[in-house]
Amino acid sequence: MSTYIYVLNAMKIYNFPLSSGSDGNLFGEFPSLPEKDRRILHRSKRGWMWNQFFLLEEYAGPDFQYVGKLHSDQDRGDGTVKYILNGDGAGSLFLIDENSGDIHATKRLDREEKAYYTLRAQAVSKRTGRPLEPESEFIIKIHDINDNEPKFSKETYVASVPEMSDVGTFVLQVTATDADDEQYGNSAKLVYSILQGQPYFSVESETGIIRTALSNMNRENREKYQVVIQAKDMAGQMGGLSGTTTINITLTDVNDSPPRFPHSSYHLSVLESAEIGSTVGRIKANDADIGENAEIQYSIIDGDGQDVFSISTDRITQEGIITIKKPLDYESKRMYTLKVEATNTHLDHRFLHLGPFKDSATVKITAQDVDEPPIFSRNPYIIEVHEDTAAGSFIGAVAAWDPDAANHPVKYSIDRHTDLDRLFNIDSGNGSISTLQSLDREMSKWHNISVVATEINNPRQTTRVPVFIKVLDVNDNAPEFAMFYETFVCENVKAGQLIQTISAVDTDEPLVGHKFAFSLTTVNPNFTILDNEDNTARIFTKRSGFSRRETSIYLLPVVISDNDYPIQSSTSTLTIGVCACDRDGNMKACSAEALLRSAGLSTGALVAILLCVIILLMIVVLFAALRRQKKKEPLIISKEDVRDNVVSYNDEGGGEEDTQAFDIGTLRNPEVMDANKLRRDIIPEMLFPFRRTSPIKDNADVRDFISSRLQDNDADPTAPPYDSLATYAYEGNGSLAESLSSLESAATEGDQEYDYLSNWGPQFKKLADMYIGKDTDTDIA
Repeated sequence: MSTYIYVLNAMKIYNFPLSSGSDGNLFGEFPSLPEKDRRILHRSKRGWMWNQFFLLEEYAGPDFQYVGKLHSDQDRGDGTVKYILNGDGAGSLFLIDENSGDIHATKRLDREEKAYYTLRAQAVSKRTGRPLEPESEFIIKIHDINDNEPKFSKETYVASVPEMSDVGTFVLQVTATDADDEQYGNSAKLVYSILQGQPYFSVESETGIIRTALSNMNRENREKYQVVIQAKDMAGQMGGLSGTTTINITLTDVNDSPPRFPHSSYHLSVLESAEIGSTVGRIKANDADIGENAEIQYSIIDGDGQDVFSISTDRITQEGIITIKKPLDYESKRMYTLKVEATNTHLDHRFLHLGPFKDSATVKITAQDVDEPPIFSRNPYIIEVHEDTAAGSFIGAVAAWDPDAANHPVKYSIDRHTDLDRLFNIDSGNGSISTLQSLDREMSKWHNISVVATEINNPRQTTRVPVFIKVLDVNDNAPEFAMFYETFVCENVKAGQLIQTISAVDTDEPLVGHKFAFSLTTVNPNFTILDNEDNTARIFTKRSGFSRRETSIYLLPVVISDNDYPIQSSTSTLTIGVCACDRDGNMKACSAEALLRSAGLSTGALVAILLCVIILLMIVVLFAALRRQKKKEPLIISKEDVRDNVVSYNDEGGGEEDTQAFDIGTLRNPEVMDANKLRRDIIPEMLFPFRRTSPIKDNADVRDFISSRLQDNDADPTAPPYDSLATYAYEGNGSLAESLSSLESAATEGDQEYDYLSNWGPQFKKLADMYIGKDTDTDIA
């Protein structure tokens, strides 16, 4: 029996018979195949076998693509064998003819989607349904075709490379991928080439590495390049598929351009009045580089203005800023010359051969004249003057001049806001200062005034200068007691007893210091003084046996003198009271006069204090009286007053006379109304006869009563000349009980008869029961 294997290989079907060897192995030889494709086949336990099948992807024929044929040696062609196919795509993608074993592909296959399919085939008997052969697997591989073009990972790349780079400098590596089978043919073998960007850049065909291809590429000439790289499969052969990508390459800056001034010289001008630190002007050296490679440092290397001007760098604009370092004076120097140098701060030693990376230029600065205010010779002035200097004496002078070339004359004046007491005067022509009043150092040691110098031709040009006047001390004040002393002597004191230590003060200020001398005007029989020679002195008793009854107060004149020139002295009186003391010398009692004298209060002072107290009491009494007689406010302040309707009374009134305008009793009893009664609270401007109609006897309702009263008031010429609020409390006339008010009851509380309550109707039944019953109870009791 022979077993056939149908193999679909490279679009050809081979049908080879297999011969059996004597050892039981099957040795198959393919006589029509090359020698290298022949191989030895061994017998399998099953009666049929097949190899893997191959299909072309993307088959576009009109019929189903034929895959291969399955055949079992149990199949004798009588139609009793049935072929079954299971596995990937069986029944949908791959169909088998159950009778013949032919396999067809029903759809176009894509290897990139699925490279192979694993299926299982089995031959069964149609009669019994039992397998004739064991189930076996086989593989259908999709044979690749070049149907996918190369693709780059990015559509656009961004890269950079320093300018002036050497040829072959690495820029970027791009990589493309091909979905075709790399192991079959050249479908996935890629070759890179450059389509755009030559001759500046090149690409390695196998690796996709992009390198520079031109030396000395200068960023200042061209900064950006666009390179297009192509990747082509089939090893770049004709008919291969390709893909492209774009690389945007930027040349980064290096410091290969030195700074250069666009001009060799510059001319600037500045006002002579410009302040120190103010800007004169700006200059700029151009540098084609960018970033830190374009940073420039400016400096002044020569010129006659090196000490007057300075230059710094604006880090944002890279400009040189020329500023004033010293004050300018048009009259002394009008033109300055500077030599300014611009240097790169960051140098690249690889490009130093391109030239010196610095440049210089000449800057000429002209000082412009301005009308300047006067200038004083000193600032400030300090003048010393003795305090005893007479008024009108010269004490000093100030001097100012116009710094301009015209040298206009200057006049002087004192700012009187700084000399409110008008102590000083100044000569407007020569600036000499004199006193208007004598000065007192004890009142003020310093006087600070401002002197103003003004150009006569231009009064707007003024200058102020402070003048400090120091008042020198003259010994014109005598020393005096440092404080008020409360001194007393005991009646039982002994001779030589210390009763007081005194000291002195002097408002003068000597150069060496105070030195006071103490003495008595005359020899005193009661007391003596001892100078301690330290600006203090002690008072001692000269005798014993003082008595308050004989003399309660002693006055001791003390002479105090200084040692300055001229010597000043004064006599201060020490009041010594005589007091009763205990054995230890503690004061127990003194006379009133002594106490007053010791307190420093004279009789005149006591009288003055007493008068002040009396005057103060009188003022308080007068103020209280005025408050009681305070004028009352009128009811109506003016004719323009818009307040109406309600009249407010703020006093207690005069009793019943205040109710004459609105008599409530009249409303309740209109029959007894006094028709001739006039209102007392309002005096009409004109007197009219009183016309008031009698009340309606048969008032059916309060409304009728009020209506009649309203008509009467409207027609009454004596009514108030302004709107007022009238209140009516009329009870009406329909009540049989008349008025129930207790105001009209009897003055005495006697027994009353209440039988008439039963005649008032059912409304008063309850009241009648209460009072009639009460009377009955009283009678029984």
